[in-house]
Amino acid sequence: MVSFRSRGALVAAALSALSAPALAHVSFETAQATPNSTYKAVLRVPHGCDGKPTLKVRVRIPEGVVAVKPMPKAGWKLETSRGAYVRAYQVHGETVSEGVTDIIWSGSLDDAFYDEFVFQARFTDAYQPGATVYFPVVQECEKGIEEWVQVPAAGEDPHQLASPAPGVKIVAAMNASPVAQTAGTLTIEQPWSRATPGGAKVGGGYVRISNSGQEADRLTGGTFPGASRVEVHEMTMEGDIMRMRPVQGGIEIKPGDTIELKPGGYHLMFMDLKEPLREGQTVKGTLVFEKAGPVEVEYTVRGMGGAAPAENEHKH
Repeated sequence: MVSFRSRGALVAAALSALSAPALAHVSFETAQATPNSTYKAVLRVPHGCDGKPTLKVRVRIPEGVVAVKPMPKAGWKLETSRGAYVRAYQVHGETVSEGVTDIIWSGSLDDAFYDEFVFQARFTDAYQPGATVYFPVVQECEKGIEEWVQVPAAGEDPHQLASPAPGVKIVAAMNASPVAQTAGTLTIEQPWSRATPGGAKVGGGYVRISNSGQEADRLTGGTFPGASRVEVHEMTMEGDIMRMRPVQGGIEIKPGDTIELKPGGYHLMFMDLKEPLREGQTVKGTLVFEKAGPVEVEYTVRGMGGAAPAENEHKH
């Protein structure tokens, strides 16, 4: 039995752990955006510096993020710095070569309170799905400074950093119309995959293929970066048991037919993956056909429970 004194000590320890400032980082309310889109950044500041009030919040705007407009904040002075971009960008048909590089809010926020600082910005084509854009933030307090500027190295977990810069992950637009490509008489639409958990050695590939020719062709496999090989598989129900097996010789695509590789049926298997697939990535690979030969494709990686694109998303 736990005594009241012991129980009280446990509760106090738990509350102390929950309120420890070191566990609360500066972060964005919305941590995802799509390429070539306008983004409303809501920066959350959860505490001061070792119990002291926050007097200034400075946000550095990374290259490739343009059309920045900060929101004025009642009781705070708002300043911006401007400068030239490394290169020019196209925004709504206009060329933009300079803009806001820093935003500074000056005021006072007690350590006991939480607040938000808002600005609008546009992610350009400098960032594609799979990338994470980091915004260094410096929080100046009545006594002391918190510098949220650490950017993880490749493969490093940002949650393990002591003072991580808040980041925004670029993901593919889920309602974006797929771009169909042709290879001879074949039309290939919406190659996609699912994110895989860490340590997984296999992944799945899905795609829709139509044949408008007079002769049959056959999908025999492909290539995928980070996988030792790509196999064509079929998943079927045998009684109450779901079984998966390789399809010897590949899948025939008859004249006038359309086949769809999707979860629960025909699909590609990426074997011996070297690293997990992450939601929002786009990964280039190939499909190999008996007659059309190798065809370069780009897979969009959806969430682990991602579904096939809706029927009305398929457009020739």
